[in-house]
Amino acid sequence: MLEEERKYQVPDDFVVPDLSPAVPADGRITAQRPVRLVATYFDTADLRLTRAGVSLRHRRGEREPWTVKLPTGATGVRHEVSRPGRRGSGVPRELAELVTAFTRGADLAPVAVLRTRRRRSAVHDAAGTLLAEIADDRVTVLDPADQPAGAFRELEVERAAGDSELLDRIGALLTGAGADGGDFVPKHRRALDLVVPTHVGTVGGEPDLVAPTGLPADPTAGDVVTEAVRRGVDRLLRHDPLVRLRAPVPGHRTALQQMRVGCRRLRSDLRTFAPLLVPDWADPLRAELSWLAGVLGAARDAEVLRGRLRRTAAADPLSPLDPATVDRLDAVLADRQEAALAAVDAALRSPRYVALTDALVLAARAPRLTPRAAEPAARVLPRLVRRPWRKLTGRKGGAGVSGLDPLGTDEQWHTVRKQAKRARYAVQAVAPAVGGKAGKLAGALADAQRLLGEHQDAAVAADTWTAVVADRPDDPHLALTAGRLAERERVVVRRVRADFPQLWQRAERDRWTRWLR
Repeated sequence: MLEEERKYQVPDDFVVPDLSPAVPADGRITAQRPVRLVATYFDTADLRLTRAGVSLRHRRGEREPWTVKLPTGATGVRHEVSRPGRRGSGVPRELAELVTAFTRGADLAPVAVLRTRRRRSAVHDAAGTLLAEIADDRVTVLDPADQPAGAFRELEVERAAGDSELLDRIGALLTGAGADGGDFVPKHRRALDLVVPTHVGTVGGEPDLVAPTGLPADPTAGDVVTEAVRRGVDRLLRHDPLVRLRAPVPGHRTALQQMRVGCRRLRSDLRTFAPLLVPDWADPLRAELSWLAGVLGAARDAEVLRGRLRRTAAADPLSPLDPATVDRLDAVLADRQEAALAAVDAALRSPRYVALTDALVLAARAPRLTPRAAEPAARVLPRLVRRPWRKLTGRKGGAGVSGLDPLGTDEQWHTVRKQAKRARYAVQAVAPAVGGKAGKLAGALADAQRLLGEHQDAAVAADTWTAVVADRPDDPHLALTAGRLAERERVVVRRVRADFPQLWQRAERDRWTRWLR
């Protein structure tokens, strides 16, 4: 479930102001009966969840008492997942696996017990629709001996069917009355400060996963490599829970695609910067990322094909395809996708993946660099990027763009697409450090990669429709529809091959590539 909420710290004698000015016309605020809640929070011994902004609790008396709250993203919206189960039975397996990217297989155990007396108010519009809920919580924290260790009070405003502006208006009234909506500390973190004094430093500590922070003014080559590794690891692990949930993410990309891109990009960066990395450290990591990329790739390919089927079928309204037959094709792809997603689920539950998450967190913390990485980035990096660039252009072995044949095989064009992707990743990684026209070249390579990606997707789709027919030779309606779909995809292939040379000229502009020489 997607949740948007605002929380406020208040003193014990805080008086909640009249909130009716924030309510839409003819709306109302209704006080609910007070309730008493007992919540037990779970974490690892070194509080990995807490430090990462994740909470896992069991709250007595609820229909689905187990709840995980994942970190809030840039949109201000967080994912909350609840499941049934008794506390005595331990954390439900699904929820324990959901937080694997944060725990990395470490055991979960109770770390804090909170008793809360909650007064809740509901905000409804004129039609009776619930817009938001306001909770006034007085919390007592219990120590390991079940004795009170401290208390505090906080307010929470949670959106239901209302909009963010409603929460803003309510929040303005609360802060105007003295509520603190600044750097909010979650309940269980405040509780841990009271219950486990020896963990005070750890509770307020940084997450194990070191996030990208940007480059210094005069970066070394090692600074650039470290930043690239951190970006890739962050992208991969940040989308792990959403892939498990099969949940949407803001923007046009799915969580599966984001995780796969993070995996493939990190592999590419480890390859490009290999001369700056200790081989015994980087090579095994690349091998494990290759395994994971393969598992994610199968599911992502099925996802792309299903989306492409509908778009291609609707591409020519003057020549419509039989909807029932298209649905049958989609059913075939849906079965493939479900099987591929099941393989992803199995991989993410495996000890091999848990070990990989540990390795990735360590990699983001401190990649193992060679002495050469201490040299200035502007001196070292252009030479490293030159190799994938020359391979792409065809100036360093292999056909590259210079050997592309308009009548060549789809595989030849796919090879160039992969070369373009690696060159693009390399240029993007070094662009902030080397300056000049590297950013322009990165943009041009992104355009080239997208066009070549359209070629690859169309070619794979055409082959897929043909293969489905081959498996069902006694279905003439399917054969006709699949044939028309395949021909439409081949039209796309021919168009891309015709358009690519002109697009490539932009990427090869001398003023954009001079820095590579």
